Amino acid sequence: MHNTVHSACNGRPLISITCLVFALAISACGGGSGSGATVSLPSTPTTPTPPSLPPVDISGVSTGNVASSLPDGWSKGAFIEIYVRGYKDSDGDGIGDLRGVIQSLDYLRDLGIKGIWLMPVTRSQDADHGYAVSDYRNIETGYGNLADFDELVKQAHARGIGIILDYVMNHSAAQNPLFINSSASPSNDYRSWYVWKDTTPTGWSIFGTNPWYSTSNGAYFAGFWSQMPDFNMLNPNVLSYHQDNLRFWMNRGVDGFRFDAVGHLVENGPNDWYDQPQNYPIMGSVHQAINAYQRRFMVCEAPEDVAGFSAGNVCGSAFGFGHNYDVVNAAKGKTDAINAVANYFKTMTTEVSTMVSNHDSFAGDRLWDQVGGDTAKYKLAAATYLLQPGTPFIYYGEEIGMAGAATLSGDPKLRTPMSWTNNASNAGFSTGTPFRALSANVATQNVAVQIADPNSIYSFYKAMLSLRNSRLSVSQGNYSNVFVSGSLMGFQRQSGSEKTLVLINYGSASAQANLSNLSANASLASLYPQSGTTILADGSGNAQITMAAQSVQVINVTP
Repeated sequence: MHNTVHSACNGRPLISITCLVFALAISACGGGSGSGATVSLPSTPTTPTPPSLPPVDISGVSTGNVASSLPDGWSKGAFIEIYVRGYKDSDGDGIGDLRGVIQSLDYLRDLGIKGIWLMPVTRSQDADHGYAVSDYRNIETGYGNLADFDELVKQAHARGIGIILDYVMNHSAAQNPLFINSSASPSNDYRSWYVWKDTTPTGWSIFGTNPWYSTSNGAYFAGFWSQMPDFNMLNPNVLSYHQDNLRFWMNRGVDGFRFDAVGHLVENGPNDWYDQPQNYPIMGSVHQAINAYQRRFMVCEAPEDVAGFSAGNVCGSAFGFGHNYDVVNAAKGKTDAINAVANYFKTMTTEVSTMVSNHDSFAGDRLWDQVGGDTAKYKLAAATYLLQPGTPFIYYGEEIGMAGAATLSGDPKLRTPMSWTNNASNAGFSTGTPFRALSANVATQNVAVQIADPNSIYSFYKAMLSLRNSRLSVSQGNYSNVFVSGSLMGFQRQSGSEKTLVLINYGSASAQANLSNLSANASLASLYPQSGTTILADGSGNAQITMAAQSVQVINVTP
């Protein structure tokens, strides 16, 4: 699949809308399984005889305990995105599991993480990425069971950390009992739960393929993969079913959800199959269901309309695709990107969720690979999105500078076992043989080495997160007094009387920040680095600060 995307975009970065939407197909289908090979399955599901139809659980789920043990504003802290299969193996079978995540909670708390996004942990057909869901109300067998999940939620909450789940509304697995029933005959009770036509439509092309797949009982629609048939999201029973599933998990204490591929929920024709008008009220109704519970958080994957899906009556937040490329290019000293980063939140809602990479190759390589292992640039990128507005999402291993796997490509390259130690065989991830090749830089960029080094990437992330967690102005404040001067960017964050000034010099030479719009004789005390330095503005509210090359300063401003 990766080769198809690369060819379609002529090898250039996936920034254009055409390439981005094309690559989103690979995002939702996970991009491969196991060591990177595509799952080998029949192109169309087998049509069983009626006696063999599996039972279907669509039981309603009422709103349970709506309370939250997490504090107000918890979701304004930093999240970490965890691929459970690749995070920590607790039982030596070479596959990460929920117990492994539990074992890692103290590490995450000490780093300063306030939320965990778990990539799909429900049972799946693909046996890797999890986006082909076969059972929405149970745990992937290799990851553990519901009791393990409940313990994870309990232990995370005890440390002030929230848990959000990856949820796939657009499609299920072909092996999901609902689709097996739906495909049995045109008269099946669940026929209308998926998108069917009596004959195979022509004139369609999504990602270069006709998304309609023929069976002996008609043709079904699967925009991403033949084994991921699309739900009929215009059927109110389907929407109710998904909302029941969400309540099933929230009643167990889940703190919210990341929704996959929300731009693909409804198709109105061969030329109208993305970001259709019906998608917005659908997600709005989901948002209402989630908001029946206290302090829950939801974020949507919607690359082409970040602002539209971030609206409070839709998803409330969406990932800031596009901004991630600018952040990385700003760290490389590109002035057009620096200006784009500075101006982003002048028009974008501060409810947006930010990142520099994630589990999908269309969002870019791991940050280490994007900056060529340059730790100065790495830290500049991190400071930018951890100190700007929005809810930042750190991809697991980013905080230690993990690279992708040298022997893999596409999405599997990004989903390697976590580098806990420099062990060349298992990286401290497992006592057995890891399911996939290790990160290319496991020898130097691992937790054990990074924690011991006060100048490491890990130590820098911990310092930035400490600022975010201790200062309301950084986590929830406004965004003002923005300026760019050459390769130097500055902005202020304010909440109540607390003011934080952030200065970032992306350039390779020192630069002077000429500050204005300060209060007369304002005091500027350095918070990072913790140098103990304080300077005073003059009577007109002006001050000058010299910034070293490729440096960050975070300053408390009083009054």
